[in-house]
Parts: sequence; structure tokens; C-alpha cells
Amino acid sequence: MGSRKGSDFAGVGVAIVTPFRDGKLDIKRLQEQIDFQISSGVTFLVPVGTTGESPTLSHDEHERVISEVIQAARGRCKVMAGTGSNCTAEALRLTRWAAKEGADASLQVAPYYNKPTQRGFYEHFKAIASEVGIPHCVYNIPGRSAKNIEPETIAKLADIPNITMVKEATGSLDQCSQILNTTNLTVLSGDDSLTLPMMSIGAQGVISVAGNIVPGDLLAMVKAALDGDFVLAAKWHHKLFPLCRDMLSLATNPIPVKAAMMLLRRDTGELRLPMTALEPAELDVLRGTLERFGLMGH
Repeated sequence: MGSRKGSDFAGVGVAIVTPFRDGKLDIKRLQEQIDFQISSGVTFLVPVGTTGESPTLSHDEHERVISEVIQAARGRCKVMAGTGSNCTAEALRLTRWAAKEGADASLQVAPYYNKPTQRGFYEHFKAIASEVGIPHCVYNIPGRSAKNIEPETIAKLADIPNITMVKEATGSLDQCSQILNTTNLTVLSGDDSLTLPMMSIGAQGVISVAGNIVPGDLLAMVKAALDGDFVLAAKWHHKLFPLCRDMLSLATNPIPVKAAMMLLRRDTGELRLPMTALEPAELDVLRGTLERFGLMGH
């Protein structure tokens, strides 16, 4: 397992939410979240990904969140900064900023909306990796970016020394298998509910949404899987499954996770348009799931 590039990121990364209060960044709450995650023992933090509502942050806010997370972490855990964009120049600018501030790696989402060709994907990620020397994790999420980065393209990208990881969110175990067969990249699950199935074929962890709420439980599952104890890991998987499904099925991420954190009094639950809060019936479903999980009183 250790021979894969990027294996020092094996474990649990948490795609942390960006807390807002009255329309502005809530830095105090952000720092509380970071301390909570680090005390839980997470491997690394991922600020300003999709879960962190990066599409609605200004450039200044995006940079500030990256800097605040790196400073608050103070080397206690690694930071993989979300610096992707559908504009290569913009992704480069953000990635240079993150590297300058001390990020341990960058998360580079597939350019969304403009639907590059496979060659376009390759040239985009190559341009970033050749300009910024930190490790990079390619994030493949066709459901949000409108196009799949094909396994053959990922195999070509794996030849670039500092492209070391893939956040795999296609939902396809076959694609995951193909990447593991043809590259030495570390594969991290991009879907909480598929983490254990992916780890059973060689993935080494997850970049998690549910980890905002229950990092300890996810760590227990991932550790069991990394240790080869898939019976114990399966028990954790089935405990976590209803919560993981709610995070994606009730509404678009990060609407449900922010609602859950509001119910648990760990966030205002505030979102930025075009994201809108859960409907009352959806909130009731989520409340029931959290109660059954044992996270809040009946």
C-alpha cells in the first residue's frame, strides 16, 4: 500500500464547510471546526472544496479561508486546499497562493461547465502541476463537472511526478479498479457511502462530507479497512450509511450537512444563494436520522 504516490494522505480527509454569519465569513466558528476535526484525529483538512461553497466565495474570501485553515491547523494535521477552477489561470493563481501559505497539497476539481476534451483535461492539470510543486489531487466528479476524466487520461496524468492522488467520485467501482490497475496514484473516495467498497479494491481513504459531523466514526471505519479488518469496517459502514445517504439524497451538498450542523448547534446553517435551506419535511427526515444515529436527544 505504501508504495503508491500520495500514500501519506491515506486515511480520512474532511471537506470542511465554510461557516457564515450574517452573510460574512465566520472565522471564529471556522477555527472551532478545525480544532474539533484535529482533536478527532483526522488525517487532513480540505477547505474550500464544493462542500466549502467555493463557487460563491469571492477571490479574497477563498484565499482567506485557505490561509486561516493553514494557520489554525499549525501543522497538527495536513491541509489539502481546494484551488480548482474551470479557468486554468484562476486555478493556477489560487494554487500558487495555497502553496505560498503552506498548504501540503491541492485539490483540483475537473473544470466544470466548459467540458474540456480529454486532451484539455490533461493540459489543464499538467499546467498546474508543472507550475506549483506541491502534491496535487485530481478530483473527478462528472455529476457536477458534466464530464468524466477517463481512466486513460488519469493514467497519463499519473506520469507527472507531483500529481499523486485522485479523488474518485464517479460512483463506478470499475473506473476505480482501472485507475488502481494502471497507475500508482493514491485513490481517495469522493462518496462517503462508497468508501468501504472502494477500499476493498485498494483505495486508501476518503475525502468526506459526513466527517464534518462524525469524523471519529469515519476514522474507525477507514482504520479497520486499512488494517484489513473488513468485518469490523462493514459494521461501521452500515452504521454510517443512513447518515451518508442523507448528506447527498435530501438535497445538493452542502445543504444537508450544514442543516445537520445547525441542528447539532455547530453552525448557523447559513448558506449563500443559489443554495437554499432544506424544506421543513426534509429537515424532519434529517433530524430523525441524527436521532437514530445517537447524535441528538429524541
